Amino acid sequence: MNQTDLAFASALTQAAMIRSGDVTPIELTELYLKRIEQSNPILGSYFTILAEQAIADAKHKTEMLAQHSNDPSLPPFFGVPISVKDLDPMKDVRFTIGSQALKDNVATFDNAIVGRIKQAGFVILGKTATPELGTMPFTEPPGFPPARNPWNPDYTPGGSSGGAASALAAGLCAIAQGSDGAGSIRGPAFCCGLVGLKPARGRISYAPIGDTPGGIATGGPLAHTVADAAAFLDATAGYVTGDPYWLPDPPESFLSIARRNQTQEVKKKLRIGFLTQLAPVGEADPVCSQAVFDTVKRLESLGHIVEPVQLDFSCLIEPFTTVFRSGVGSAGIPAEALSDINQWFISHQDLAAAYFRKLWEMQGMSRQIVGAMMPYDAVLTPTYMHHTIKIGEWSHLPPKELLEQVTRWVLPCPPFNATGQPAIALPTGLADNNLPVGVQFVGRPADEATLIAIAAQLEAINPWKHRPAIAEMD
Repeated sequence: MNQTDLAFASALTQAAMIRSGDVTPIELTELYLKRIEQSNPILGSYFTILAEQAIADAKHKTEMLAQHSNDPSLPPFFGVPISVKDLDPMKDVRFTIGSQALKDNVATFDNAIVGRIKQAGFVILGKTATPELGTMPFTEPPGFPPARNPWNPDYTPGGSSGGAASALAAGLCAIAQGSDGAGSIRGPAFCCGLVGLKPARGRISYAPIGDTPGGIATGGPLAHTVADAAAFLDATAGYVTGDPYWLPDPPESFLSIARRNQTQEVKKKLRIGFLTQLAPVGEADPVCSQAVFDTVKRLESLGHIVEPVQLDFSCLIEPFTTVFRSGVGSAGIPAEALSDINQWFISHQDLAAAYFRKLWEMQGMSRQIVGAMMPYDAVLTPTYMHHTIKIGEWSHLPPKELLEQVTRWVLPCPPFNATGQPAIALPTGLADNNLPVGVQFVGRPADEATLIAIAAQLEAINPWKHRPAIAEMD
């Protein structure tokens, strides 16, 4: 296996290679740090590179393996390099949340998902780029270089997990941690040709803080394979004392579900809804619609029952936007230190009573959406409504028009942050402009298992084998 193939090997493959002695944690870490040194100045994937810390951790793990290589108690991702998004605090590491006002801020604690990443045995390479406060679906925060798409650096890798997706797609980590408050994992997965899993509300703890506005956000993985995403979920899920909501542990690991469905033999036939139109926006562009139609054919070839379904998100947009933008004011950063769009969010901040009215409206609409989708085991949609945009494409727009453009682009994603349903984004191919396209599946509440099963089946018959040109470094 050459060095590029090794960099793009799945995280689970790397974990197995480490245990078998085919590669060591220090060899993998040095490989990724070399690739980061070469490509990060072009792509802006990482805000902070933890080279010394990562090397020290990898050396320690390599030494441990020499004495305990066959120890079954070693954590599942022992020695595998990962990136962490800079919306998540990691103790004693710079923590900017994409704000130039916090360029020198250092976190004093690990949040729950970072703690579990460490417990899973990962080596953390650095903190990945995010838009200011994570509010935009492109990663161009003032005071930082923009994160760029490895498939074409003139284009965005998405946001707010844009740096995470850029790093993973370029082979600058084995798997990436992200978070999703309005499509912030699924959108970057669409832009960069990755698997992006938004877990169900309550699956991943937000400890030690209590909640995000309305419970709309959650942590989760961006991965090269469905099995990697499933194994990451196994490693990071679970209740932490005092969580305001949580889900019970599943009866079977998500990884075992993924592996059982990696063959083309499908024993359980599912009823799956699909759509390419969403009110009030209308039809997705031809590339995104075709990705859905192609996926419908693959589902039918597997024996599933696939039916058109209609969903209308018109009444959800305004209350969701109110709840979402409330997080900007709660960050406590002076308005003058923020970008125009985030200043505009603060200036239009509703009073507490209005916020709660909109929260209740959002929750009421969420109940209707979940009810409409309950006849189906899953629903297939476009991930985004049109192709990936260029860096700076909307930078000239005033805030109100920018929000309108953003809403039209990302519409299939935020409703399921409101409902708390799990969702997974899958790559399906390359468009004529050589940028990735893909689709989204949405599951019933708390049912990541069915989504992982469907995704593994589709991956088996349509495996993703593409790499951007920048990835080839041998």
